[in-house]
Amino acid sequence: MVFLISAFVVGVACGLRALVGLAAVSWAASSGNVPVQGTWLAFLGFRATPFITSLLGIFELVTDKLPKTPSRLVPPQFGARVLMGALTGAAIGVSHGHLFMGLLSGIVGSILGTLAGAKARAAAARLFGRDLPAALLEDVVAIALLFLALR
Repeated sequence: MVFLISAFVVGVACGLRALVGLAAVSWAASSGNVPVQGTWLAFLGFRATPFITSLLGIFELVTDKLPKTPSRLVPPQFGARVLMGALTGAAIGVSHGHLFMGLLSGIVGSILGTLAGAKARAAAARLFGRDLPAALLEDVVAIALLFLALR
């Protein structure tokens, strides 16, 4: 049941950076580390998908630092993070024959990542005296979690 931990950790990362988590799972699917061929999630492993999701992830990394970017806690942003946690968790789950368990684990992780990430970033911003270093630290944490979960 190690895949449940992976789905949860990827969900947490999606709570921090939704599209970066999707890009990482797409790369894992295209390389065969998360086998989704023959499932409704096969599109994650298509040749172009990792490149498209990576561009979206880079866009997210940049726009997250802008002062006009809304809080992750408002419904559209919160919902997007939970949706990405569900999608990535489902991909990990379906690759192990347990779609629902992976989906649920990804959702729980994304909710936790969203809420804890908002608190941690606010605390780090207070500690640093500004938001940018806290946001960059959050980027590093999200990417490190994805590497750990998908290796």
